[in-house]
Amino acid sequence: MKYKSISAALALQLALTALCDQSRAQESTPQELIERSIQRRAVEAVIWGIPAVNYERMLEAAIANGAKLNQVVYWSKPVNAANQTLTPNPDTIYLNPFYDTTDGPVVVEIPPADDDHVIVGSFDVAWQNALADVGPAGTDKGKGGKYLLTPPGYKEEVPEGYFVLPTETYRGFVILRSNFKSRSEADIKSAVEHGKRVKVYRLGGDPASTVFVDAYGKAFDATIPYDASFYELLDRFVQAEPWLTRDKAMIDSLKTIGIEKGKSFKPDAKTKAILADAAKEARQVIALKYETGFSPAFFEGTSWGVPVPPETRGGLGNMFSNPNEYGLDGRAVMYHMAYFSPKVFGGGQFYLINISDASNKALEGSKTYRLKVPAEAPVEQYWSVTAYDRETHALIRGVDRPSLASNDTAVQKNADGSTDVYFGPAAPAGKESNWVPTDPGRRFELLFRLYGPKKELFEQKWKLPGVEEVK
Repeated sequence: MKYKSISAALALQLALTALCDQSRAQESTPQELIERSIQRRAVEAVIWGIPAVNYERMLEAAIANGAKLNQVVYWSKPVNAANQTLTPNPDTIYLNPFYDTTDGPVVVEIPPADDDHVIVGSFDVAWQNALADVGPAGTDKGKGGKYLLTPPGYKEEVPEGYFVLPTETYRGFVILRSNFKSRSEADIKSAVEHGKRVKVYRLGGDPASTVFVDAYGKAFDATIPYDASFYELLDRFVQAEPWLTRDKAMIDSLKTIGIEKGKSFKPDAKTKAILADAAKEARQVIALKYETGFSPAFFEGTSWGVPVPPETRGGLGNMFSNPNEYGLDGRAVMYHMAYFSPKVFGGGQFYLINISDASNKALEGSKTYRLKVPAEAPVEQYWSVTAYDRETHALIRGVDRPSLASNDTAVQKNADGSTDVYFGPAAPAGKESNWVPTDPGRRFELLFRLYGPKKELFEQKWKLPGVEEVK
């Protein structure tokens, strides 16, 4: 009995020793720990930094087209697939002033709306949080006016007669849409002329000094690069903008991957490989949240959803003032597939996104689908529906008509006032005017826009049905 007890104790000791040896054998080396830390923090850096990189990509594209900060990039016609910003609206005239308050306040003048013209949009900081909305539902109530952007920490007295917008970043942009009454050449030209009444200049400067740079038909690629170059763009942003209190937890995380304010970002080959893998992983994480994030649906029984969760939606308009919420995951989802945020969601515009048909299957570019838009859509201005590449979230390349809108007089309506919109690689017979082409080799997604939404939309008195596959 005594020997059995000793043998059992010895066996236990040997087993514990073996486990310790195995544990020591599995312990990570210091280099392995460093590399795993870089990987983890690089994934989180993408999720946190997407709106910043999104902004840098747009600014980069503007500069590549000959524009400078405090100038206006505009499109002299509705955008086509040469514009690879994220989910742009091809049924309006875009004007995008990119402002820089580093050397002092900047003035942006908006002309008043009239019976034939209206400009709507939003002022955003470089993080793409909204400062104010423009137009009938915005700060100026459609009367136009002078907006004054002041830099972070600005304490000087400002003159009267301005809508003053203190910014938390030095740079940012204004998304402006000069809406046209129809797609006739005359109406589009008139919308462009009205848009070019916008002025951008430094406080005390000459409004006539405003520079407009036409980007229509030119390559304007602002899609997100999910590779090591993502971090180069993020570093550029960090060097240019002040740290915000809500983001200080990221300072050490970014140092881990080599991004530090005031220092050069020079990752070695090994680190670049880790960063590239991390960017790909982050993209997968965000895509998963995107694909599962439209529940509950805005219209019950359909796949139409609001592309931003409530906690993120509210924070974008109030600089995330709620101390108990930040909504970073939702923000990453939003800015991996779109750019800009309005001050008030549902004020001047409202967006619904759909990535699947009525059978909850992904929208395939090789198939044909129909969306029946009911009559009397609850909008003051117009509605539109646009097809985008599911992977890039930009306009589908190689198609000449990315959308259909209610301000297009060529669109056929049904006897009851509804409108059938078809999506597919070829137009159904006799439906060419109501057809939006797709790429048969790629999946697509739909964004339904309502400009000047009425209360009936939010009261669910009008309902957009699901997208039906046409067999």
